[in-house]
Amino acid sequence: MSLDQLIQLRQAAHDIFNAALRAVDAREVTHRAVGRLVTKLDRTTPIYALSIGKAALPMALALEETLGGQIKQGILTSTEHSLQLQSNKWQRFAGGHPLPTEESLQAAQAALQLLEKADAERAVVVFLVSGGGSAMIEWPTNPEITLRDLQAANRILVSCGATITEINAVRRAFSAVKGGKLANRAPDAQLVTLIISDTNPGDEASVASGPSLLPNSDAPSASDIVKKYQLDDQLPASILGAIQQTSEPITRSGTSPSHFVIADNKTAIDAALTQAASLGFRPLVAEDISEQPIAEGCEQVLRRISSEKSPACLISGGEFSCPVRGEGRGGRNLETALRCAIQLDQSSANQHTVVLSGGTDGVDGNSPAAGAFADETTLTRARAIGLDAFDFLERSDSYGFFEKLGDAIITGPTETNVRDLRVVLKIDSL
Repeated sequence: MSLDQLIQLRQAAHDIFNAALRAVDAREVTHRAVGRLVTKLDRTTPIYALSIGKAALPMALALEETLGGQIKQGILTSTEHSLQLQSNKWQRFAGGHPLPTEESLQAAQAALQLLEKADAERAVVVFLVSGGGSAMIEWPTNPEITLRDLQAANRILVSCGATITEINAVRRAFSAVKGGKLANRAPDAQLVTLIISDTNPGDEASVASGPSLLPNSDAPSASDIVKKYQLDDQLPASILGAIQQTSEPITRSGTSPSHFVIADNKTAIDAALTQAASLGFRPLVAEDISEQPIAEGCEQVLRRISSEKSPACLISGGEFSCPVRGEGRGGRNLETALRCAIQLDQSSANQHTVVLSGGTDGVDGNSPAAGAFADETTLTRARAIGLDAFDFLERSDSYGFFEKLGDAIITGPTETNVRDLRVVLKIDSL
């Protein structure tokens, strides 16, 4: 086994991941999109803006830098107060993630007031929407639903193993701002939505639970998802009541809003493939390995790369479903790396394999890491310092495992979010 080869593989995987992050830089992609949008706008019409999600700050900055003089008022809700946005035209809220907070409710009320003004003026409203925004702006459908109920419902939904599309179907049922309901407050305004997507192609209405877009016609029903994951005895009574009272899908009363996806998982994957090729790997993409249950997805990724001719780079995107079993720290990317490390430890193939699994937002679950590296030496090194990988896996403490090994990937919040990226590299050993 060549340690130098593994070190080089890890560096290559990191370079590929970083190339993907650069491709989905929120400020840059928004600048380009707004530049194209300018040619279609009446420069005398006032503009109101709502920026929501993990990329809210860089998207708002790009809009301000391009159309600042025309922006009359804006609202920004992200995970922290945005000190870089100096213009006094913007109200800023530190909305919650993954659970809504009091400021999430305040952001919704401010947004409703802004939309009322924009509607009266028949103004342009630009929605800047990115992943993670579901909890950053929220208002319940009825006053019986408390903030504590909203928090409990979101906590249950994000840990039950449901896909993001399924989670959002339930969220829409008890929210007064999701599924196009926020945009419906301004039927006479001209609405434009720019989206950095953390959902599947064609499912952009699920980004931040779709504050400005109607759900797809084939979206699952909230009641079906509750039944599928047996949530009846877990969700608060007020939430269940709202789900049971959900009426027919809402329709847009004004002109249908225009929307544009300006970056998504494919953007990151394409950049990763290009970088892999430049480093001498044969680039491959596993489009069909995306939202599997995590154990199944890990097995498929490693089986696929093992059958490829070396040197190969397999890129897989999307988000594995990953139920939480214990009270540890981690998320689906760290657990993906841990499960792959366990499988690689059992392989006797004459090759080196490195797996990098990372979230493009820079944060995995309740940990400070984006993800982690795994290779065929991971468990050997862990056992040498007394770590039991299966124990960490059972306790959902994958971050604790990789932190002790020094293999966690720490990027800090990237202020963008286009789902996860798994980079798997293979070369023949010397």
